[in-house]
Amino acid sequence: MTEIRTPLRRRPAQRRSAERVQRMLDACAGILDEDGYDGLTTTKIAQRADVAIGSVYQFFPDKRAVAQALALRNFEQFGDRVAERLAAGAFADWSDSVGAIIEVFVDMHRTVPGFRVLRFGDVADTNLLDAAADNNSVVAEGLRDLVVRTFALADTPALARALAVAVEAGDAILKMAFRRNPDGDPAIIAEAERLIHGYLADHIVEA
Repeated sequence: MTEIRTPLRRRPAQRRSAERVQRMLDACAGILDEDGYDGLTTTKIAQRADVAIGSVYQFFPDKRAVAQALALRNFEQFGDRVAERLAAGAFADWSDSVGAIIEVFVDMHRTVPGFRVLRFGDVADTNLLDAAADNNSVVAEGLRDLVVRTFALADTPALARALAVAVEAGDAILKMAFRRNPDGDPAIIAEAERLIHGYLADHIVEA
């Protein structure tokens, strides 16, 4: 999906350093699940990851940067999972992939540590993924890249606009689903798929 600048102060040069950074991100995810973003601190991250606080600051300037790195990892994992589902699915039309994309998001919400709190970063900053664009816009752009490549679509302004609207609508409805049920209200999730699929099918005409 979209290439975004890393929040790391420096990239780990050795495998051991890279593994230590991943432990910090795993620790951040666990703390988010337990204490929320307000309860996240670099000290807690260091303690849970079993590293010195200096190791955290060696790679991250503050807790926001750690959350940003975790949001980017979430975004990359989401993109990888969606790409795999799109490649494996036999869809009559590209808009029929909506259900598969929602399924990936819902599964990550249920199973990926820290995702239900942070997702792609809004709890910390609506521009956490990219300072130049809000998080939903980055997600929409990434999905556009995937569907254009997978279904050989023309990358038009109409497609970009439709996917931006679909992501905003899906985000709002899925938030509603998870407010009503920690695992996501199945009826609301189904309504999200029905609404977005219908919108895309009605508003985008392929050449």
